[in-house]
Amino acid sequence: MTYEAIRYEAADGVATVTLNRPDVHNAMNETMRRELTDCFAGLVADDTVRVVVVTGTGQRAFSAGADIREFVAPQVPTVFRESRKRVDFRQAMDRCPQPIIAAIRGFALGGGLELALACDIRVASDDAQLGLTEVNLAIIPGGGGTQRLPRLVGRGKALEMILTGARIGASEALAIGLVERVVPAGEVLAHAQTLARTLADKAPVALRYAKEAVVKGLELPLVDGLRLENDLATLLRTTDDRVEGARAFLEKRKPRWTGR
Repeated sequence: MTYEAIRYEAADGVATVTLNRPDVHNAMNETMRRELTDCFAGLVADDTVRVVVVTGTGQRAFSAGADIREFVAPQVPTVFRESRKRVDFRQAMDRCPQPIIAAIRGFALGGGLELALACDIRVASDDAQLGLTEVNLAIIPGGGGTQRLPRLVGRGKALEMILTGARIGASEALAIGLVERVVPAGEVLAHAQTLARTLADKAPVALRYAKEAVVKGLELPLVDGLRLENDLATLLRTTDDRVEGARAFLEKRKPRWTGR
């Protein structure tokens, strides 16, 4: 598909989604939100893509958040709420069975950080600045920030970040568990893509079931999460790839996955 506010590329099982409004630090407007929703909705059913990387164009920002120019006009509450429900790319991301990796360079603020929070793994550059800054504009995070952030960093730290609207650097983000890796600024996309290729080399169904077991399991009581894990592990025992994995190990060769 041809997009206006994002770029999409796919090769060797890895799709790269790039926010492409560098003149405004990849700020999100209605076009970008709609295109991200369409893009991730399509990825749900794309078996050729095993891993997704999300990044931003340029060296200054992953995304500085919402395009403030859209905030000036008054909003009719019911119309705005219904519009947000129809165009919610983060819900589309939640439905994606593929692991999603955020490659964060520079600013990841407001909705930009919420996009990163909707990813499964976050790789940040050492010059990254992250924050949920909405309170500075008399609003609160509305794209999952108040729910996803405390699940990652705990209630107290999440409230501190949200209520102050402060930004934190990459080293602090790593220390509190907001990101999984910090790398030199010029290498963040390369690191994310290397990680993506490592994941894409795994058996496709096992990769998806592993994500489902963790992500869905966290939403369940422990006993139900363990049951989900057992069900998925049992299903994987019936696949052709499970047999191929055992044979490749015994024959000391690289496995040839079929996704069956």
